[in-house]
Amino acid sequence: MDNLISKIKGRKVDVVCGGPPCQSFSLAGKRKKFDKKDDLFSHYLEVIKVLQPKYFVMENVKGILTKEKGKIKELILKEINSILDINEIPKLTEFIKGLKKTNKEDDFLLDCLVKRVEIEQYSEVKGEEAKEVYIKTIEAKFRKLTPEIVDYKTSKTDERISTIRHGFNLLIRNKEWEKLKRDIIREKDYCNIDNDYFVDSFTRFLTELDSNEIILKIEEAFKQLKVSNLHKKTCNDILTALKIYTLNIDDCLNLTKDFCDETQNLELNNIVNDIRLYKIEAPFIANSSDYGVPQNRERVLFIGCRKDQKFISEIPATVKDEEKVSVFEALYDLDFVGNDDEAHTYEVVDITKQYNGTAKKMKSLLKERSINGKPNSSNGKTFSEWSKEGRLNGRFKNASKPFYVKSTEALSNGEKVFDVLHNHKTSKQNDDVIKRLEIILKEGDYKSAQKKLDKCGLSSNKRNYNVLNPEKQSPTVMTIPDDYIHYNTPRALTVREMARLQSFDDSFVFQGKRSTGGNKRKTEVPQFTLVGNAVPPLLARAVATEILKNIK
Repeated sequence: MDNLISKIKGRKVDVVCGGPPCQSFSLAGKRKKFDKKDDLFSHYLEVIKVLQPKYFVMENVKGILTKEKGKIKELILKEINSILDINEIPKLTEFIKGLKKTNKEDDFLLDCLVKRVEIEQYSEVKGEEAKEVYIKTIEAKFRKLTPEIVDYKTSKTDERISTIRHGFNLLIRNKEWEKLKRDIIREKDYCNIDNDYFVDSFTRFLTELDSNEIILKIEEAFKQLKVSNLHKKTCNDILTALKIYTLNIDDCLNLTKDFCDETQNLELNNIVNDIRLYKIEAPFIANSSDYGVPQNRERVLFIGCRKDQKFISEIPATVKDEEKVSVFEALYDLDFVGNDDEAHTYEVVDITKQYNGTAKKMKSLLKERSINGKPNSSNGKTFSEWSKEGRLNGRFKNASKPFYVKSTEALSNGEKVFDVLHNHKTSKQNDDVIKRLEIILKEGDYKSAQKKLDKCGLSSNKRNYNVLNPEKQSPTVMTIPDDYIHYNTPRALTVREMARLQSFDDSFVFQGKRSTGGNKRKTEVPQFTLVGNAVPPLLARAVATEILKNIK
């Protein structure tokens, strides 16, 4: 974070976009996978808190909406709603302090709520210091309580008291434990610890270091102590204070309501409206094909709008259903490569010759369009023309010509390959694979071809093949090329063809290896993965255009 701030050099940031993985989110009681990507979402939110852009966009897979029955989506929204306007925090803390007048027995908890809210206004380093002070405050209350509930000898030898005391030690050292966890997760990932006899032990150990798990053990120790009614409230207050430590601000605000009467609740609601920095009601599902992309790819967008900006709840489609870009429009001019072939220049594709009796129908699929995919017969271009000529050409006049390098070492050595056309190479497929693809292509889909494949001894363990329909949009482009069969030729797609289906200009060159496998996937990101994991540029353009319309 400090590195990012130093590079920005005090400049204001209007918009932040990203796609941090949220899949590792897990609710209480659920087993965590502990992946090295687990904390990217938290880092993304930290960037938003510090930079406070006018808008931020967070992209994720559609499945995030239904994961754990929608609770993960709600958790993400709560985290977004917990981003506060730092300038308004004193207003909230003063209000909470004022509640002590009508809640005299809850002074300690209200003070804890104040301390928890104040943590939000600090930088990363000062915030860690404030968290340590918070835990030490609760620990001091426990130290004061200890001689009231057990004798001196018991306080030094009892396992339950030791559990509570050591639990506080663990929480106080949270920053150090978090660093250790990150190091272990990184090494675990490097050694490919998964689906083996080791993974459960690693998971159990890492789970034990989680603040929520530590607090659960402290809570269990208190239960086993069987404290008298005289000191029960103090024990409960200590446990509640520990839970406050783990709550996001949204949940802290809900807890604050428990201390309010009707009038105070109204006042709190007004403060909440002022203190929340971003407005967001619900995530928006965007289908790429609605924005001029020849692909049905649904993604979830969380769009945070700073409270001084116009509210954006959705991204309007740029094309109607009947205007959507077809697979044929995107790929027809690249259909001149065969098996185990590579092209470095464009060739003329004769549609009349290729399609004979259906040429007229295929030509009718080609439409002149604006950049955003909207049909435009007056001064538009076909999708393939836009791809070849470039949708950004003219904006970056001093940009280097597109080139390819196979590695960072090759880049350092100046081993650049300048071609007219890049990434248009087909895989080498044996005769059986070609025959299998021919049958599937002829039958129209994998399921319909199963009997014939079995009869010819060409069945495969592969779960599915998607035959592209030239008149429609492709299914979601993934990272494995042989998931798709070209609509006109029994072969998988090239990187360039998959990039076209994502709406990348041909000038966008994908570097490195075409594909990789096994353990190398941990350290290498091949071209097909780069393409398949990307946000379609025309979808990104539609989002940016809507923000530009509304930004102040």
